[in-house]
Amino acid sequence: MLPVDEIRLNFNPASLVILNVVLGFLMFGIALDTRGADFRRVLRMPWAMGVGIAAQFLVLPAVTFGLTLLLQASPSIALGMILVACCPPGNVSNILTHRARGNVALSVSMTAISNALSIVLMPLNFAFWAGLHPTAAPLFRSIALDPAEMAGHIVAIIGIPFVLGIVCAEKLPRLTARIRKPARFLSFFCLIAFILGAVAGNWRYFLDYVGLVLLAVVLHDALAFLTGYLCARASGLQDYDRRAVSIEVGIRNAGLGLVLIFSFFGGLGGMAVVAGVWGFWDIIAGLALASWWGRKPAEGAPDTTETGA
Repeated sequence: MLPVDEIRLNFNPASLVILNVVLGFLMFGIALDTRGADFRRVLRMPWAMGVGIAAQFLVLPAVTFGLTLLLQASPSIALGMILVACCPPGNVSNILTHRARGNVALSVSMTAISNALSIVLMPLNFAFWAGLHPTAAPLFRSIALDPAEMAGHIVAIIGIPFVLGIVCAEKLPRLTARIRKPARFLSFFCLIAFILGAVAGNWRYFLDYVGLVLLAVVLHDALAFLTGYLCARASGLQDYDRRAVSIEVGIRNAGLGLVLIFSFFGGLGGMAVVAGVWGFWDIIAGLALASWWGRKPAEGAPDTTETGA
């Protein structure tokens, strides 16, 4: 069995183009649930928003970097973990926050702001932490990744569809109301289908190497949720907000990571296996956490039992 750093997973170029389109459609669906009010809402809860954004873009990559050193992860696995940590959240975080009885308004706003910021911050963040890693940096430099080129790719599959979705939501509210839910579920279904396709097409590699990454992914995912929760708690946010921040930081868009891995890293083994396993485990862990939280009311939640006259 070849070392995980030496394998390259195969993905048909035509399928990769379709996956880019699907991911762009997914971002369009996220934007259909976004309004200008979501960005203006930041002004009414700047502290909670600031804590959540900092936890995602500053604390989580640093925690991930430390975890890769602690686990002595192989270079390609370390790069995969860092890339996933730098990805923005997906709109499934809003669904899970609602299930967890957390602050959905904060969750939606964080998703919108985080995806907008990730266009610039994601490639810079990844390049910084990957270049700093003692064992993964040589592999990262050998790939000769251009952060500007990655940023351009992210603009194409995140930025443009996101802006178009917001414009559609603001200017065509009736059309948006009809297509929002079908678009969200269809795009999510297609993304899961393509992740399954990537796994099925490289099933032998996943079977050979999943044991190497499963513990890392489980620990990493748990730390991501915990990072959001502890940052929110340390900053004095109430439980209602802590649940939203924890889920926003814990849920990463591994589908985007998989697209970038096949587009810029040639399907590098450890990276692709990490992103593929994360894409499934993250949803399972998030659903379990949200269901557990949903059993009891959140401290600081608005009282919905009162009825108006």
